[in-house]
Amino acid sequence: MNAKSTYIIGIDEAGRGPLAGPVSVGVVLLKTNFNKKTLVGVNDSKKLSADKREVVFIKAKQLKKEKQIDYEVTLVSAKEIDKKGIVPAIKKALESGLNKLIKRHSLKPGLVMIKLDGGLKAPAEFFHQETIIKGDLKEYSIGLASILAKVTRDRYMEKIAKKEAFSSYQFAKHKGYGTILHRQMIKVNGLSPEHRASFCRNIGKFLNQSVN
Repeated sequence: MNAKSTYIIGIDEAGRGPLAGPVSVGVVLLKTNFNKKTLVGVNDSKKLSADKREVVFIKAKQLKKEKQIDYEVTLVSAKEIDKKGIVPAIKKALESGLNKLIKRHSLKPGLVMIKLDGGLKAPAEFFHQETIIKGDLKEYSIGLASILAKVTRDRYMEKIAKKEAFSSYQFAKHKGYGTILHRQMIKVNGLSPEHRASFCRNIGKFLNQSVN
């Protein structure tokens, strides 16, 4: 890490693969001397129960209010994913969240260390960046970003599930992922405006499976 860096930014996404709903990108800003004991329980969001993710999310929200940490979570809609593709959608969300934090804290890109999960990359002007395979397990800031992205997206899917137009899809149960239940709901009801049509082109072979 650059010796002059006083901040570290962790970035991760949630919802790359679902058949419905937005993709979500979390961008977390921490001081390099942030005390991790202030916010315990951080891990890969997929390794935590929904209840544990909520606990971390609520605590992180409080710490943001207290200005101990900062973060942005950006959602990009199914419609835009269909129009531009999932990779450009993630790139757009990543850059949006990152730029908001940089602007809000008047940071210079060259003085920030960025940690990203998997194949994610920040814009080239952030030359102190590291992409880490399974980074949500290995790097605290990425793990926290993964939780914030996951909970924000899940809450969105639970919210739209209560709307009459989407009630028949049971989004609160599967969050838009391609479960057998979800595929059966598509078979019965067709696609909704929240579905990624480009992701649903090859699901016909699954639609005759029975719901477990």
